[in-house]
Amino acid sequence: MVKVLLVLIALVNGLYAFRFASDFLKHRKEAWAEPGNNLFLAVWGAVVFFLSTFGISDFALSTILYRAKKFVSDTKLPGTLNTQCAIPVAVMALAYISTIRVDTITLVSCIVAQMIGAYVGPRFVVKLPAGTIRKFMGAGLVVAAMFILAGKFNLVPSGGDAVGLTGSKLIIAVVLLFIYGALNNVGIGSYAPTMATIYALGVNPAVAFPIMMGACTFSVPMGAMEFVRLGQYGRKITFFSSVFGIIGVLAAVFIVKSLNLSMIQWVVAAVVLYSGGSMLYEELFKVKKLCESEA
Repeated sequence: MVKVLLVLIALVNGLYAFRFASDFLKHRKEAWAEPGNNLFLAVWGAVVFFLSTFGISDFALSTILYRAKKFVSDTKLPGTLNTQCAIPVAVMALAYISTIRVDTITLVSCIVAQMIGAYVGPRFVVKLPAGTIRKFMGAGLVVAAMFILAGKFNLVPSGGDAVGLTGSKLIIAVVLLFIYGALNNVGIGSYAPTMATIYALGVNPAVAFPIMMGACTFSVPMGAMEFVRLGQYGRKITFFSSVFGIIGVLAAVFIVKSLNLSMIQWVVAAVVLYSGGSMLYEELFKVKKLCESEA
């Protein structure tokens, strides 16, 4: 089953790579004329996907940079965020799934659940206030990070070292991953919640990496191919991120594989705390700014 999964990842992302390469070559003059220093974009691609491999959102980091530097217009920003990460995320998934031991049933169940959530979710999630969801999710992630840190300091029992889930725990994981897939549609990334969930259910935190990357590598290229077809994305950014992002991914994967369980727990705590804190800050700061402008 794992081999089948790896082949499917290669096929889906290979199709995306072919379509992107064809479009880039067709519009190469326009692409090279797009804003952004080539060397800077190459270094950025390696750095941002190095961090992304640890679960830090490349969407959030890239949005801040591209808007500040005016590398792409707001209309092309969503497409660029999707197209630039498709190949690096595929490399993450291939590397993690093939090197980190994880129960096949758990892996496939969680990936399928998140994919279904991403597909079905928009019909329900769009009716919910995104700001309220982010506040609750942010608070939940901060609390989860506190529990992880409490475990590190022996204040509460810490996470386990299992490589899979069974029974009620597997059902809980599937339901939550379905929800996380749906929440992607309101801009809430699934990396940090997946990390926190895997940890809370007593599984080795490293197992979260192949699960969260595996789910993304099937959903992202589907949307990315549509942006390529419409031409609504930054071609030069996507080129440099696709090439040099792989370097950052491979460097980070090597580090994750060489870390022991204790160090991975610290990494998970840091990512979950950062994600929850930044989510709360963004929503609360937005409300405060809005109140001041109305006053």
